Order: sequence, then structure tokens, then C-alpha cells
Amino acid sequence: MKNYQRLQGLVAATFTPMLPDGDIHYAVIDQYAQHIAGAGISGVFVCGTTGEFTSLTTEERKLILEHWIRAAEGRFKVIAHVGSDNQRESVELSRHAAESGAWGVGSIAPSFFKPSSVRDLIDFFKPVAAAAAELPFYYYNMPAMTGVSLSVAQFLQEGKQEIPNLAGVKYTHNNLMEMGDCIHLDNGAFEVLHGYDEILICGLALGAVAGVGSTYNYLASVYLNIMKAMEEGDLVSARVFQMQSIEVVKVIIKYGGGVRGGKAIMNLIGIECGECRLPIAPFGKEEYDSLRKDLEGIGFRGK
Repeated sequence: MKNYQRLQGLVAATFTPMLPDGDIHYAVIDQYAQHIAGAGISGVFVCGTTGEFTSLTTEERKLILEHWIRAAEGRFKVIAHVGSDNQRESVELSRHAAESGAWGVGSIAPSFFKPSSVRDLIDFFKPVAAAAAELPFYYYNMPAMTGVSLSVAQFLQEGKQEIPNLAGVKYTHNNLMEMGDCIHLDNGAFEVLHGYDEILICGLALGAVAGVGSTYNYLASVYLNIMKAMEEGDLVSARVFQMQSIEVVKVIIKYGGGVRGGKAIMNLIGIECGECRLPIAPFGKEEYDSLRKDLEGIGFRGK
């Protein structure tokens, strides 16, 4: 793999900016990238769950990635999410990511027709990873969305034998026993990117050194403080900062979760991401006023 170094720090799962008519607002990505670069974030994960990938066309996903790569200007890593229920689409997106200059690729498991075994999952991902053979490939494990609950450790061990560029897993699950197992598998052979923002402290305690999350977009300083406190062995401070994260997550859950509520927060802090595509309902003015009040109530400042 070319220029491969393990990820460290925060990787923001980016929102997809949209115009009032639902078209992609590509121009916002330049401003968005400036915001990311200034927040101390190490990379972005483009067109994942937070980016509403299932609501985007293949061509839109390609153009969004190209805009992010240009806007990044080498200041942070750009990882392309290439997952799809259609293996051939995933292969096409993976090849495009490599040709466009992405730093890495990741893919969620297919979730309509689900793999019933680790063998099935490996067979699905092999050509996807091979299409970007010089880039690190990450399995995006998110059972809550996919319904795929296969052994991640088994996938990593057996998959590495057939997928040479398998670097690790974006672990978006709260099974901390399995997460710890993956972190220490084969003497730490694989990267395990922590995926649940509200329990980052737990992943760090187990040995994770990087995370991918949606709230990093507007709360990076809190998570950087968690990481710093954990590095210094200051568990008391780490807990305080993690509770700040939890308070924000409780608010976004009230407004429909990380995609809908988080996108609204981006609008409030001045990054015009617009509304989500249906079936995720748009925000109304009264809802924005209520969200603003709730955030003020917990001292949120959007850093």
C-alpha cells in the first residue's frame, strides 16, 4: 500500500451538503474543508451513513469525493466509503476512489441480501478492495444498520489472507468485548477505528487510537480533549469531556439522530449543509428554534 500509515486522532464522517431542491451543494465543500482543517481533525470519511450514501446516485458519490479530495489540499486524509448492496457499484466506486487520489477506502456490509457467513463477506469484499489495491481497505462494521452480526475478528484474520490491503475495521458497535479482541488480535495487526462517539473513552481505554464519527464535525475540541486526557492518564477529565459529548448526543437523538439532528447543527454553526433527502424529514423553523434552545441549555458552542 502506497504511503500507508495508521490513522490517529479524529476522522469526521462528513455530511452531504444539499440545496433546497435536494441537489448536491458542491460549493459548500470548500468551506467545509476549511472548517475540518482548522478543527484539528486528521481525516474525513466521505459518503458514509452520515453522508446519506444510500440516498445518493453513483455519479453524485464520485463527484462529492472528487470535491473533497481537491478541497482537502493534502491537509487531512480523505477516505472514500464505497459500500453498496450492489457489488459491481462498490467495485466501480473503489476504482474511482483510487484513480481520484483518495487516501483509503471503506465499505459497509451489504444489508438487503445479507452475507450469511464470514466466507460470504470476504467474497463480497475481495473485488472491491482489489479495485483499490494500493490503498488501505477498511470493513465498516455497523450491525445496528445492516443487521450483519458476523464475527469481526474472524473476518479480519481470514480476510487478510485473501485481501492484502485489509487494514482494519471501522467499528461502529457497542460490543466492547469484541472490539477489544479485534484491537489486540495478532499482536495489534489491525487498525480498529472507534465508531460510537458517545463511548469514545471506552475504545481508547481498550487501545484504540483513532475514531470515525459524525459529531466530530462540530464538537472536535471535546473529543481531542478526551484523547489528550486519556493519553495523560487523567481519567477524571476524560469522563467530564465524555459527558459533554453524551449531552450533545442526547439532543441529536431527540431530533432524529446523528444524520438529521447533526446536519441541522451544521447549519446552525454556519456550514450550510441543507436538509436531508427523503425519507428523512426536513427541519421546520420551530424545530430549529427548539434545537438551538436545547443546545444553548447544555452550553454547546460548536467548536
